[in-house]
Amino acid sequence: MKVSVEGISKSYDKQEVLNIPELVLESGKITGIVGNNGAGKTTLLRAILDLIQLDRGVIRIGEWPVANCEDWRKKTSAFLGSDSMLNFLTPEEYFYFVGALSERTESEVTDLLVKYGIFFNDEILGKKKKYIRDFSAGNIQKVGIIAALISRPEVLLLDEPFNFLDPTSQVLLQEILADVNKNYPCTVIVSSHDISQLAPICDRAVLLEKGMIRHDIQASDNILEKLNDYFLSGRRIANP
Repeated sequence: MKVSVEGISKSYDKQEVLNIPELVLESGKITGIVGNNGAGKTTLLRAILDLIQLDRGVIRIGEWPVANCEDWRKKTSAFLGSDSMLNFLTPEEYFYFVGALSERTESEVTDLLVKYGIFFNDEILGKKKKYIRDFSAGNIQKVGIIAALISRPEVLLLDEPFNFLDPTSQVLLQEILADVNKNYPCTVIVSSHDISQLAPICDRAVLLEKGMIRHDIQASDNILEKLNDYFLSGRRIANP
């Protein structure tokens, strides 16, 4: 399911933080949203999820304008950080709660948890009355990411999912996202500072600067090399 952005703008205190005339994120692709702090990455993800009111413009998921209907919500899932989680529940309670909201049976949720057992590394499930808030930041991150997969979304948005994860978990997350994208199939939109982890799995990287698209890089153009050139060397990416 594609995501379409048409002439959007958002300002706070007369400071424009997002200005995107047009952006189409193709169905069934993994798109990385990259940029320095304040580039507008999280603002864009929140706008796609209708969590902020735009000053102008339209965002559609499929054919549905997100600000004017609710149909797209059943097709979409996201993890934008631990603030959105019910951290007074145990991980199991949270997973089954999310499953019930998504009309997934307990058996379906259990099968999913078994599938991602390696990612959990025996540190999350079966800890009796250990609540989400009592886990490490990395394990809370894992709970949030896997909870976002329970509904088998057609569109998945993740904001900085590699944060707090150890190297092994980062590699496993790469495999998880590639598997979800291939087998659901699912349109995956990932915001991240960690370009070394993000670039290898992306079909495309959209580079934001001050809320505007500066570069739109396809996998065939060697995403990591071009991003390294932009961020590390300070040189602008040459036009093809």
